[in-house]
Formats: sequence, structure tokens, C-alpha cells
Amino acid sequence: MSIGLNPYLVFDGNTREAVHFYEKALGGKVIGIMTFGDAPADPNHPLPDDMKDRVMHAHLKVGDSELMFSDTFAGMPYQPGNTIQIAIHPREEARAREIFAALEDGGEVVMPLMKTDWSPLYGIVKDKYGVTFQVNVPGEQPQQ
Repeated sequence: MSIGLNPYLVFDGNTREAVHFYEKALGGKVIGIMTFGDAPADPNHPLPDDMKDRVMHAHLKVGDSELMFSDTFAGMPYQPGNTIQIAIHPREEARAREIFAALEDGGEVVMPLMKTDWSPLYGIVKDKYGVTFQVNVPGEQPQQ
């Protein structure tokens, strides 16, 4: 079984600034930054103009470690200090479903498991202890 874990830091509109701060402070390398405006448009859920420049996902490589980042979606609650999530990357969808179900027991589904533009199966769940996990089956990586 192959699975990876990494911290996922959430900010409220200043992710790009934070990524570059950590890149310099930790001697890392930015692998990519994607804004909400970079994602394919969904006519059923139009993106407000103030969301287009917010970071949907950023990836920073620091040595052998990975840090990932995102801004909140406008209107979502944000509490400084409660902004670190754990991203889990099981390779198999069946394993992702098992992990998600186990974490959901006594917890709360924030975003149900579903296919996304970047993953065949992705979801967010807060466990019974209040820890938020992103379960993400890695999809094909775009060529840089």
C-alpha cells in the first residue's frame, strides 16, 4: 500500500504571499500556483470576480517534504490558528474511500468524495477530534 501525507495550510486571501515567504524562509521551490480563476468555468456555479485571483492550490517543495496551500473560498469561515489540514494521498480509490469513511465516523463531511479537475477522487472530512483531512487520489500531473 502506498500513501503520502503532507501539511496543507489554509489562508484567507494571502496564500500567494505566504507561499513565497515560506519559499524564501525554508529554502524551498514553488512547484506551482493555481488560482480559482485558472480552473475550468462551471456555468452552474459562476465564479465571483473577487475569487478569481485567490489561490485554489499551491505546492512548495522543501527538501524531501511537500507543503500545500490554499485560500478559503469567499464567505467560508476562517479562524487564524486553525488553518492547517492534513492531505492524504492514497494511490487507490478503494483505499481513499476506506480512509474517508473511517475519518467520517463521528466526524463531519466538509466536501463529499467526488471527481475533480485534478483528481479522480477528492474530498474533505473533519474527524471527531476536529482535525480536517483532505483525501486526494493523485491524478495525472500536468506537464510544466
